[in-house]
Amino acid sequence: MKTGGGSDEAKRRAGERAAEAVEDGSVVGLGTGSTTAFAIEAIGRAIDDGLEVRGIPTSFQSRQLAIDCDIPLTSLDEASRVDLAIDGADQVSEAGDLIKGGGAAQTREKLVAAAADRFVVVADPSKLSARLERSVPIEVVPDAHTVVAKRVRELEPAGEPTLREASQKDGPVVTDNGNLMLDCEFGSITDPETLATQLSSVPGVVEHGLFVGMADAVYVGTDDGLEVRRFESE
Repeated sequence: MKTGGGSDEAKRRAGERAAEAVEDGSVVGLGTGSTTAFAIEAIGRAIDDGLEVRGIPTSFQSRQLAIDCDIPLTSLDEASRVDLAIDGADQVSEAGDLIKGGGAAQTREKLVAAAADRFVVVADPSKLSARLERSVPIEVVPDAHTVVAKRVRELEPAGEPTLREASQKDGPVVTDNGNLMLDCEFGSITDPETLATQLSSVPGVVEHGLFVGMADAVYVGTDDGLEVRRFESE
């Protein structure tokens, strides 16, 4: 589920700084969430000033905001490449690994991030942690949610799954892809790569929220500045 915390000023600094990395003529992945929204709005203002880009939204939310900002849109099917993806995170470890999926959009977010030449994460200090320890969102095929929950409990380390309930309607959250969400508690995650592999191997799992070794940089906005953490391979 979505994380709270972080001031609008910190989020704005991170989002607007990431938008400065967008080059003329590029294709940009447009992530989901409150911090990424500042980046999308900044890209829209740059387009008003003459920048030419196309965006690939990762959710209904980011698509609507991009339309409001007059950003021309494309898709992974239509674009020959994705130059840069900008997205937020629910938690960022010191190693640069992420937990995403608070907005139930991690499947499309991961597709776009994996296709991008560079993946930049925007965050505020409340999202930083020495290691990943939040619950891991998992998008599951509706008919498989009880089976997946059972398998998650049998993993080593075992997880405790909870079906994500909607807040504005009766019943569970339904993703943009028509699937359900399980939020799985594993405690402090000492080996994100192994856990990611285990979750991906469970039948019925569409995608999980562990983004391991994918971020090239994390822009951490604060109320009075910005820190850039880089994780590019040498």
